[in-house]
Formats: sequence, C-alpha cells, structure tokens
Amino acid sequence: MIWSTEEKTMKKPTAITCLFLDVGGVLVTNGWDHQARKRAATNFKLEWAEMEDRHRLNFDIYEEGKLTLEEYLGRVVFYQKRPFTRAQFRRFMFAQSKPYPEMIELAAQLKVRHGLKIAVVSNEGRELNAYRIRKFKLDEFVDSFISSCFVHVRKPDADIFRLALDIAQAPARQVVYIENTPMFVQIAEGLGIRSILHTDYRSTCAQLAAFGLQNDK
Repeated sequence: MIWSTEEKTMKKPTAITCLFLDVGGVLVTNGWDHQARKRAATNFKLEWAEMEDRHRLNFDIYEEGKLTLEEYLGRVVFYQKRPFTRAQFRRFMFAQSKPYPEMIELAAQLKVRHGLKIAVVSNEGRELNAYRIRKFKLDEFVDSFISSCFVHVRKPDADIFRLALDIAQAPARQVVYIENTPMFVQIAEGLGIRSILHTDYRSTCAQLAAFGLQNDK
C-alpha cells in the first residue's frame, strides 16, 4: 500500500487513558479555605488576624501529613482555653465541605464510558481528606489518591505529579488533569500532562470532549 505524503504526516491524537482530578474546587468545595476560616472565626468569636497568622505557619505541614488535625488545632485555635470543645470545632470544619454533584457524576461516567484510570492529585490534610472521601463516596470511582497527606509533598511541588504518573503507570501524554488553580495547571502542563483549568461544569465538559472524552449527556 502506498501512502500519500499528507497521510504520512497526519498523526492520530494520543488516546487518553487516565484522568487526574483535584478535589477542592473541582469535585467538592474547598474544605478549609479563607472563607471557611472566616466563618469559623465569626461563629466561634475568634480573633481573626491571630488565627490566620497561626494557620499560615502550620497549614502546609498539616497538609503534608506532618501534623495531625489535633496538633494543628492545638496550635491554631486551642493554644488557650476556649468556651467550645474541639469536637464542636471539628464538626464545623468538616461541615464546610459540600459536593459538586455534576462533577462527581461526570468523573464516574467518564471512567465507565472510556475505561479510564482515575487518580486524585490534591493538597489535603489527612482527617479532612478521609472525611471527604467517605462522605462523598469518592473511592467508588477513584482508583488512587495521591493526596499530600499521604505522599508528604504538596502542590506546587512538581514531584506530586511525577508520583501520580508513577502510581497510575500512565505516560503524561495519556493523562488529562482537571484543576482549578492556574499555577498548578501550568506546572502539570510543563510535565507534558494535558490540563483543563476548571471554572464550571459546561466548559470542562467541552474541553474534555475536545480530548475525545465525551460524557453521556
């Protein structure tokens, strides 16, 4: 068979075999972000600036799995006597997490329809991570959780993406990553991972379809 020059130069797009997902801002609300902490300070009548200073000094190492939630709270909130309990504060923290049902359903549908591996690549503290996985049943469709609290490295360190590629056993060119933080998208793309900056459900669906990942709707 003789191929034309044009046919020889045409390349079939690399098929996507794996989907990397952020959690906060993509599948679920951010669990303990600036606004959640503001609500906590108001609800529990805490001095906001002091709480925020203490949070900034400790939260990265909590997300890296080097502090327990109890240790984090001891440094940030319960370093002095409070008129409320740790259990009350923990319940409030966990209650800040709300699902994005359309995005959860989308990921589950794509897994089934396209036979994808799905890996979460996220910055999460261990206890919040465990709560969110259990509460929103993320483990029903996610194959592996490359959470900062498990691997002791967090975004923007590119090593967390390298670990995710190793764990998923997927070459970067076969991965699409959905993330809502522009810098993290750029870092993933720098490693050859095709990425979508998530802003809303419809635009993410359109970008996935452009990669050949249509959903059923």
